[in-house]
Amino acid sequence: MTDATGGFDVVCLGESMALLAPESIGPLTDGTALRLSVAGAESNVAVNLAGLGADVAWCGRVGADPFGAMIIDRLSDAGVDVGSIQVDTTLPTGVYFKDPQGGTVYYYRSGSAASAIDTSFIARLPTTKLIHVSGITPALSPHCAEAVQHLIVDRPHPATISFDVNHREKLWPAEFAAPVLRRLANASDLVFVGRDEAENLWGTATPQQVRDHLDQVATLVVKDGAVGATVYCGNDEWFVPTPPVTVVEPVGAGDAFAAGYLYALTRNAHREVGLRLGHLMAAAVLGVTGDIGPAPDPAQIERVITDGDGR
Repeated sequence: MTDATGGFDVVCLGESMALLAPESIGPLTDGTALRLSVAGAESNVAVNLAGLGADVAWCGRVGADPFGAMIIDRLSDAGVDVGSIQVDTTLPTGVYFKDPQGGTVYYYRSGSAASAIDTSFIARLPTTKLIHVSGITPALSPHCAEAVQHLIVDRPHPATISFDVNHREKLWPAEFAAPVLRRLANASDLVFVGRDEAENLWGTATPQQVRDHLDQVATLVVKDGAVGATVYCGNDEWFVPTPPVTVVEPVGAGDAFAAGYLYALTRNAHREVGLRLGHLMAAAVLGVTGDIGPAPDPAQIERVITDGDGR
């Protein structure tokens, strides 16, 4: 990590939305009651980091509406700093619906407050050792794409840049996203990517092929589902298999994994320890229906940090 003094351990930048999902298992067409919650890859990472004890802020833009107020309140209640959030009086907070029938999601985020994130917003980010951003944000608008490019390539902040590829086909098809995401990834200090999404984007079938494709990244973490995760750093690599877990719903597991790895990084732990803590955090989310799982026992976290034993 960059040897910055003061400020936050981690700043997470991106869009948070209001999520509406049926309280029952049935499809949206049943017209059943909907449950309102907060969703967003980067804010999921922030909440998980706060639960682990990190000093973390979420930075984004929301509308001056009840959805935006809910996002601010719930993130604050979770221990995430919300002092850098901008409230837009003209543009709305993004909303999306989750349909359990087939696991489909329906986004209503075009023209959202977050889509107006620009380079001036990047200039006002608070002091931090590490900035975490994902490949979702540059897909929101040309302004957002320029802002993320500025953050990662031009480096206006003296912070380590963590980038989760996080490709969303519904926001931009692979043929358009692939070259942009590769360029942003190769300019970042730390990159998270799923082996399957890398294959969809770049045709890379194995973790080593992903490494060969993203050869300029200082530290690359390739997640391979139930198989395990590999971290590459220079010519070195470490692999930690995925522990057995009963999967209730996979949404949010990647964000939890990233939070676990980043927390280990803030504690100056070994990269292999980061993989183990990432697996532990992901397992907690895989066992529930929500995007955030129950925080692991602090003693268990310390065992992973100190000696790599998460049992």
